[in-house]
Amino acid sequence: MDFKLKKRARQDVKVEVISLEEKYPQNVMLYHYPPTEDIHIDEFEELALERLKLLRIFEMANSKSLRVLSDDWKEYVNAELTREGLRGYLRMCTHSSSNNTKLETDLQMRRRDYLSHFILRLAYCRSDELMRWLLTREMELFKYKFSALSVAEIKQFLEKNSFHIHPLTEAQKDEVKDGLYESTAGHSVAKIELLEFYKVPFTEVLDLVRGRRCYLKGGFAYVSTHDLVSIVGTRHADEIERGLQATKTFISEVEADERISRMLKSLHSSYTGKDYTVSRDASVPIESLDQLSKTSMPLCMRMCHEHIRHEHHIKHGGRMQYGLFLKGIGVTLEDSLRFWRAEFTKKIDVDKYTRAYEYNIMHNYGKKGSMVNYSPYSCMKIIKDMAGPGDCHGCPYRSFDAPTLKTKLAGYGLSQGAIDEVLFFVTRGHFQLACSKYFTITHNTTAEPTITHPNGYFEESQIVMGSRQKHTPGPAKQQNKNNRSAIVGGANRSMINGNDDDELWRIAETQERVYQSQKGIEDAFDDDLDLTEIAD
Repeated sequence: MDFKLKKRARQDVKVEVISLEEKYPQNVMLYHYPPTEDIHIDEFEELALERLKLLRIFEMANSKSLRVLSDDWKEYVNAELTREGLRGYLRMCTHSSSNNTKLETDLQMRRRDYLSHFILRLAYCRSDELMRWLLTREMELFKYKFSALSVAEIKQFLEKNSFHIHPLTEAQKDEVKDGLYESTAGHSVAKIELLEFYKVPFTEVLDLVRGRRCYLKGGFAYVSTHDLVSIVGTRHADEIERGLQATKTFISEVEADERISRMLKSLHSSYTGKDYTVSRDASVPIESLDQLSKTSMPLCMRMCHEHIRHEHHIKHGGRMQYGLFLKGIGVTLEDSLRFWRAEFTKKIDVDKYTRAYEYNIMHNYGKKGSMVNYSPYSCMKIIKDMAGPGDCHGCPYRSFDAPTLKTKLAGYGLSQGAIDEVLFFVTRGHFQLACSKYFTITHNTTAEPTITHPNGYFEESQIVMGSRQKHTPGPAKQQNKNNRSAIVGGANRSMINGNDDDELWRIAETQERVYQSQKGIEDAFDDDLDLTEIAD
């Protein structure tokens, strides 16, 4: 692919429908040949991030121990695809190609699918670990798309991709029908009579053999049409592996352009969720932060808040992490300056605070220096940022050892059983799932949000808490319709100011008293940052 770097107004790519049908005849393709069309650098980046967001959904489903293509797996994946705005991929995975071949939007989606796959090859060819990750996720996507194909489409797919296998004749099928009845689980005899079967060497379907999901005779396996994904999947995996190895040989040429190089190298760790740079919702008064830290902040931010409130100081890493979080939830610059000044001047004089710290706060809001409006840190950035001695930032699920984390969670009122549920994910390295479990437990809800950002945690918390508010008399349907906007948009500010959700508030207060009785606060103070350290 060639990439045009000249900046221009964004234009939708318009390709003749007939041409698209010829290039991308089905939703499922083996990505044989690299695309040759020119695309703009902006679309290049957009397609890469879109596919990364897609593949991360499969990764999260795997982290939840959901079996690929099971009903629970499909339910979770479909819900996440919808929530993330990936409806084009949802259609590809759940609709037969024959139902939408003539729709240009679906043909354009096939194009996006094809191009984005090759873009990710450029980003993931640089290490064995990255290649394994991409291959695993791409195979999950392939299996899901293949499962939506009709029998006729599967035959078309086999023909177009030169799979020289053919269904059994009625006479051949009759010879092994008893074995097919016994080995084809989940289907009635009548259904098996209607299914088509293929005879292939058993070595090509070892996963079916291991799962006892096919009939074996004389070194051959008899496979139903929809189980052919085992055969075509093997070739698909081989194609991707060979493609990644080939990409490694010319990646240096692609990375000659600095912008492309920088984007490709950082892609795997890129945040692909909602933009929380500026709160578009309610303005959060700093007087409510003590309450909100107990009810609506994730563990990483609650600890930062408690640290600053007890120590009246926090090191640079903590100020960046917590300060940007506050900006993202809706604390104004004026309130932020007031909050930090009130805390810091309990231990240092106003002049020193102004010289050393105020510039940094205004800088984060894009009012000083380079005037960049900085984004709040995502979970991925926080997890990667390991705190040093005396620091309070970073992800506690990663940085704390098990005994320390147990003590902290117990201090916040979690039962031993609840702590064990959180630690189940921590010990397996699934820190974001641990945070999601903490959310579920502390909010006493069955909802299991996918936590990828502290500000997303806060937003979900406000929604859950708002659903428990005592509604004023009126049509129930109208109240439910406006629920999200009232909570997040600030139409009803009582919750964020702490005047209701009394039950959750009392629980949080009790947890706080237990915590205070178990652990004293150290009287350490480290005036660590001078203005010169934060200058542009």
